[in-house]
Amino acid sequence: MAKRRASGDGMVRRRESGHWEGRIVVGHKRNGEPIFRSVYGKTQKELLEKLHREIVAYEGVELTEDSLMTLGAWLDRWLDEYAQNAVRRTTLDNYRRMAEQVKRELGDRQISSVTSDDVQRMYRRLREHGRAHPDEEHGAGLSASTVRHIHAMLHLALDAAVRQHIIAWNPTVHATPPKAENREMRVLSERELDAFLAAIRKDEVWHDFFYTEITTGLRRGEICGLRWEDFDEKHGVLHVRRTLHTEDGRLVTGATKTGSGTRDILLADSTAELLQKRKGSSYSEWIFPDPTRPERPLSPSAAYNRLKTVLANAGLPDIRFHDLRHTFSTHALKNGVDAKTLSAILGHTNASFTLDTYTHVTGDMQKRASEIVGGFMEDIMGAMQSQDCVTGAG
Repeated sequence: MAKRRASGDGMVRRRESGHWEGRIVVGHKRNGEPIFRSVYGKTQKELLEKLHREIVAYEGVELTEDSLMTLGAWLDRWLDEYAQNAVRRTTLDNYRRMAEQVKRELGDRQISSVTSDDVQRMYRRLREHGRAHPDEEHGAGLSASTVRHIHAMLHLALDAAVRQHIIAWNPTVHATPPKAENREMRVLSERELDAFLAAIRKDEVWHDFFYTEITTGLRRGEICGLRWEDFDEKHGVLHVRRTLHTEDGRLVTGATKTGSGTRDILLADSTAELLQKRKGSSYSEWIFPDPTRPERPLSPSAAYNRLKTVLANAGLPDIRFHDLRHTFSTHALKNGVDAKTLSAILGHTNASFTLDTYTHVTGDMQKRASEIVGGFMEDIMGAMQSQDCVTGAG
């Protein structure tokens, strides 16, 4: 049996074309045969420089035979063997759709040969013409947000490949996804909020739902997933424990968006009283059941559609459901709720995220704070000057 070659062992030869080829061992197959990585150069000097860089880069690396598989084959395996048991169904479905887009671009490439430059060029192509069905509204390219999601999925998949000794490093680490195009939030002004509240007062079926939403800032899936067991009537506290989403046309409950999403919210007195009254006449386990089938929870899509109807009838801007959450947060900050408290109410991971999200408000708050500080400092300085005058006169 031939002696097993050490990883990093390099070999050089001149090809018939006159160019030079260098090979290093980067791992071994199951039968002990070496797995080679080749580099090329026009001159021996150029080749040796490249080969040295490869030897340094692969030092200590021992790839398996799976490093010879294509990127597409690995993505299929990762989805079936790793992601399937780690994420919920809707996330897995999104991963599969994103993986198909990657496979169209790089799926036939050997996974161990994919470079950061390859990934970077793929991002550019996806932005330019990655949409399977171009249309006038969206054009031919994918949005920056979609490409960033693809980047996140591919990063997870290739990190797993590194841990399995299929690739030496993750090429997405040095690839930069496009900058996110933050969709501007639309917050209802005080006048618009008054009009919204007036509009929902006329809607007996939906009033309680929208009033609770605008006074808590819950995510759509969170408010639709509330059960009466989540309402502490005695203390006026709402326990947010789950979210509701759609899978294969069915409503499914799942964990909140983040660990911080599982939280307790102390309700405003008006909201607590509203829910107490509602509970007394409810025959459903759900706080906000489907109006036509109270044994079932309210569908998030039905809540979205009803919001659009309310806004249109009231002549209000066509905002997203999530903008009700932004409206709650903005007015809470403007009225003196501190960022840390608001962060806990919203279920954000930390207060810094809340501050970053609502910089349009915190800028005004800082201006008011500076005016307050300036005001009391002037009072202090004025008092000190008055005292100096008195002392001097004495």
